[in-house]
Amino acid sequence: MSRVLLAALAGAVALAGFAFADEAGEGEAVLLPGKVLPGAIQDPVIREMLALDAIAPFEDLAPLWDWRDRELQSEVDAALAELDLDDDVRRKRLAVALVDVTDTKHPRVAAVNGDIMMYAASLPKIAVLLAAFEKIAQGKMEYDAETRATLELMIQRSDNGATTGMMHRVGKKYIARVLLSPRYRLYDPKHNGGLWVGKDYAKMGLWKRDPLHNLSHGATAIQVARFYYLLYTEQLVTPEWSREMKDVMSGRHIDHKFVRALREVAPRMNLSRKSGSWRTFHSDSALVERKGRAYIAVALSNDPDGSKWMKDIIVELDRIVLAKKS
Repeated sequence: MSRVLLAALAGAVALAGFAFADEAGEGEAVLLPGKVLPGAIQDPVIREMLALDAIAPFEDLAPLWDWRDRELQSEVDAALAELDLDDDVRRKRLAVALVDVTDTKHPRVAAVNGDIMMYAASLPKIAVLLAAFEKIAQGKMEYDAETRATLELMIQRSDNGATTGMMHRVGKKYIARVLLSPRYRLYDPKHNGGLWVGKDYAKMGLWKRDPLHNLSHGATAIQVARFYYLLYTEQLVTPEWSREMKDVMSGRHIDHKFVRALREVAPRMNLSRKSGSWRTFHSDSALVERKGRAYIAVALSNDPDGSKWMKDIIVELDRIVLAKKS
């Protein structure tokens, strides 16, 4: 993708109208994805952020695209076909990523529609978590009992009020700067976007929709998986803060999707997780550690049955990883 095109994409800010609705299950009020109009104004903030990588490029700390494993890919494709979801994959209504990180030096990656960006509801709250810990590590925000409790509410309970309050403390511009930073590239136009949080988790509070797809809260499966890989390998912020973030993300407090299905097949496991749901959009993501193996699973969907899909998919992904001989 040329730098001219990147600059044009970076300047895209939506002028379209919007509507509101409540998120099913988790109660999130969100901005509907809209259409980017021709002649949208140039955005110097996002342009500046994207220019940083050209000035001081960083080595990609999580190049999952380079670690694809043919055998694992074949198994994931077969599992989705067995679940009768292959047509939904073709229609781009489902995106899945699986990363076996049992051996962190040789991770195994499989993905379907991995770079397709979808509305992800509450799942991108992990981006707020990362930005908060970046500010904490810099001494710009105190990590006291109240802050910890707010972060737990945001992640473990998916509380929208706690999330909006934290976004105001951290700053939406700062969150975007972290996502676009050359160190993380968790939103990268060269890979069709990624994690994005451009609006409060409330009826008001729009800052900017993402410049590629005009989403207020979006994600791609691979970029979410990259977040978890960096978390697991303690490359988010610092090793100490990575461990703290992982602890904040631990637990099974919202018992649905991945958690409900895994609880039946794996009652003993370590789990770090964040999900999201709104209308027909259902997503889930997790770092699962059990029986000496570790893997990252991400699924994004746009279908009324998406929540059920999540439960079926995680059981198959868990089976694939656990069946692998060391």
